[in-house]
Amino acid sequence: MTNNLPLSRRLDLLTNLGTYLERNDINWMDAQDRAVSANPWFTPAHVSLAIENIADQYLKRDKLEQWVANYTLPQSVKKVGIVMAGNIPLVGFHDFLCGFVSGHHLLIKQSSKDEVLLKFLLLKLGEWEPEVTDQVTIADRLNDCDAYIATGSNNTARYFEQYFGKYPHIIRKNRTSVAVLDGRETDDELALLADDVYLYYGLGCRNVTQVCVPRGYNFERLLQVFNKHNDYADLNKYKNNYDYHLAIYLLNRVPYMSNESLLMVENDFPFSAVSVLHYKYYDDKETLIKQLEKNLDIQAIIGRGFVPFGDSQKPALSEYADGVDTMAFLCGL
Repeated sequence: MTNNLPLSRRLDLLTNLGTYLERNDINWMDAQDRAVSANPWFTPAHVSLAIENIADQYLKRDKLEQWVANYTLPQSVKKVGIVMAGNIPLVGFHDFLCGFVSGHHLLIKQSSKDEVLLKFLLLKLGEWEPEVTDQVTIADRLNDCDAYIATGSNNTARYFEQYFGKYPHIIRKNRTSVAVLDGRETDDELALLADDVYLYYGLGCRNVTQVCVPRGYNFERLLQVFNKHNDYADLNKYKNNYDYHLAIYLLNRVPYMSNESLLMVENDFPFSAVSVLHYKYYDDKETLIKQLEKNLDIQAIIGRGFVPFGDSQKPALSEYADGVDTMAFLCGL
């Protein structure tokens, strides 16, 4: 197989796509509306936010050039199958981007929860450059690929291992993010942390699902600041989760705190359900950090000295899911 698109042309197309994402083209706006209609967890605000972050973090020419300069692109073109998740809008875009820039031929299997936006953008790229249609294909089955990248739950990962294990692969499982607080955070920082917790209803691997706080921490101010997202309780699916877990905690007499849109319970497990935020106390911050950095379930640590508050959903091109360098994997095939 060959790729007739030179790198400079691929970067031109991606830069143009970044500009297009920020326009109010009627067909693009219609695609966003269809994406919202197809998935009740997608809201217009969340779709817009995902698009804005992709355009700003991934599709600026200077950022793309600086990123690509760290790699030696492969001379041999392979067929790479990509299985995408659908938990947040365009969550698989970075995998597409890496595959496209590396020059490989891509077969992409989309999640039924998020199959409108990327398909539309690939058609748009194909309008600008017909060679894109030859390089990237949306497929229901990923047969006869040379390598695979698959993202899913811990359960689906077992199936991925079974099907793709004999090929070069990246298989991603459940991950989540945590925040480390010391009690000196300003209201502005806590408001940004609220975004890290609430955006996309907490469904992303970079959402904060647990906060680590010093013993004796006063949660009152945090809950008051988190009121900025109380409108989330207006979404039926979110509110159903809130009501269900509230009933469970009441029946089992589990101590909890709430601000009408979020339940906070003490739990050492970093993963929490939709509408629930876990917290745990620490006595020594350095010991805590060492534990978190060794925990393979943790995608990102949010806080002073780590990913800044409010930036959890703004990963840079070089911030790879599960800490596995996707671009290095593709360049090494």
